[in-house]
Amino acid sequence: MTRQIAAVLEADFRPRPGYRLSGEEERTRRVVNGSRVWRAPRVEIREIDLPRPGRGEVLIKLGAVGICGSDLHMVEMDGEGYMLYPGLTRLPVVPGHELSGVVDSVGEGVEDLKPGDLVVVEEMWYCGRCDACRTSYFNQCYGLEEMGFTVNGGMEEYMVAEAKYVWKINGFLDIYGSEEKALEAGSLVEPLCVNYNAIFVRAGNYRPGCNAVVWGAGPIGLGAVALLKASGAAKIIVFEPVDARREMAKRMGATHIFDPVELQSKAVRPYEKIMEVTDGAGADLHVEAAGRPSKILPEVERSLAVGGSVVWIGRADEEASVWLEYFQTHASQIYGSQGHAGNAVWPRVIRMIENGRLDPTPMITARFELENVSGAFQALRERGHIKVTIKP
Repeated sequence: MTRQIAAVLEADFRPRPGYRLSGEEERTRRVVNGSRVWRAPRVEIREIDLPRPGRGEVLIKLGAVGICGSDLHMVEMDGEGYMLYPGLTRLPVVPGHELSGVVDSVGEGVEDLKPGDLVVVEEMWYCGRCDACRTSYFNQCYGLEEMGFTVNGGMEEYMVAEAKYVWKINGFLDIYGSEEKALEAGSLVEPLCVNYNAIFVRAGNYRPGCNAVVWGAGPIGLGAVALLKASGAAKIIVFEPVDARREMAKRMGATHIFDPVELQSKAVRPYEKIMEVTDGAGADLHVEAAGRPSKILPEVERSLAVGGSVVWIGRADEEASVWLEYFQTHASQIYGSQGHAGNAVWPRVIRMIENGRLDPTPMITARFELENVSGAFQALRERGHIKVTIKP
């Protein structure tokens, strides 16, 4: 077989009026702000070449690929027809960065992986050579490639990745009992790693017994809830307008769950509920996983505990004003968080699942074949599901 089926995302390269591309962006079409450049995005099923592993590379037969909110935002458009996703992109590309599979073959020089291994793959393909990488800021790599955004990801039958980005999950078989279920769990490792990096690496001062708030109960927010519960948070407060997601937040470990739309109808602001639940102390940690900075930051500012932290995971092409007085008087910090590379994030999340401390699989509420990728995106677009998974 030399050809394979893949979902391919493409769009028109048409920078918004007034947006100035850098010379590098113009030359490579690897753009920093996708929502400012790519117009009329669309996903199509096509035949593409079957990749072959080179030296230091691994060929993986994909088993499960989750659709992330970022994937959805790459195909959704604003009123002017531009993609909603504001981050690093280069099109056309095969999307999909939450994935797992089975090693099919390995290239020369690969010693720690073998055919038949169950694996997951990091999304942040850092170079390891630039100053950011050399000072351990792998997620801020100057030459960063992002699987599923700038290089082909998992919505295909087979993919190639450098072995340094690949982690074994053979131990999942003991927990889930079948390869299919183990691979489904594997497809949820990446979003959990995003949360682990945000909460324990970037924010850094989280401790067991903290009161935490999670804004948004999509898969990233739900992963945050699961990690906070597993690590001993006292109160886990969630704000989410969708009924099914609130129910899932409870299942994953949230202690207090509120519908912000219902609160608004009663003229109650979210920060007031946070202060009520925490007996006036405020939240030690806020996890923003909704991508609504202009709406959420004012609530965060009014409900910070002394010494509290805010970690920002959600992505949005909008600005938000910051009242710095709150952060001064409360000795508090805002931490931006992107990606999940470095700091032993991947092996630690994998160990937590292998040892039964985390089970993310209840989040999967719909499964689609690769050939029906349009139906999978539509199911997620209707906001009726938590995690939609494609089974190549």
